[in-house]
Amino acid sequence: MAKESMKAREIKRQKLVEKYAEKRAALKAAGDYIGLQKLPKNASPVRLHNRCKLTGRPKGYMRQFGISRINFREMALKGLIPGIRKASW
Repeated sequence: MAKESMKAREIKRQKLVEKYAEKRAALKAAGDYIGLQKLPKNASPVRLHNRCKLTGRPKGYMRQFGISRINFREMALKGLIPGIRKASW
């Protein structure tokens, strides 16, 4: 389980990226790289990191479901994810 501060930091970054998205696009289109440098560092979408919605785990993230592989496996075995079954042959 990730620290609450790490989860909060990631949410804060996401909000900054959304806030400055239009401004970044306009500056980029105009080729104003000095203007881009004046924006906050965390306003860059490159600084975002995918985290599990349930635990905040940064590694083993499954983009299609928004959770980590560990939570995915547990939920799939319990039948909590529709259309997902454990393979056996």
